[in-house]
Amino acid sequence: MAKIKPRVKVPKKAEAGDVITIKALISHPMESGRRKDKKTGKLIPRKIINRFTCDFVGASQSGNVIDVQLEPAISTNPYFQFEAKVPESGEFRFKWVEDGGAVYELAKKITVG
Repeated sequence: MAKIKPRVKVPKKAEAGDVITIKALISHPMESGRRKDKKTGKLIPRKIINRFTCDFVGASQSGNVIDVQLEPAISTNPYFQFEAKVPESGEFRFKWVEDGGAVYELAKKITVG
């Protein structure tokens, strides 16, 4: 199985109130539960990223930026691009949740100045 690796791009600096573009990708095989193993003929169990969230945490402001519920039709290596308004210096926290409870997290800091 391929290594599951999240990657994100967040600008390192911005001005207060700027709208920035955030890009998030996770390398994940996304098994739908409908494919058969070629050797055994048995169904490969479903194993997808079923939720993606991004939260902003700052000194005086925190909140959810995006919260996406994913379904089996999503492609392998799901990619998201979205915009967020930066109120102050802080950290964007990303979380991908997989069937079975595995969680992949990554955080990126941004400085306002």
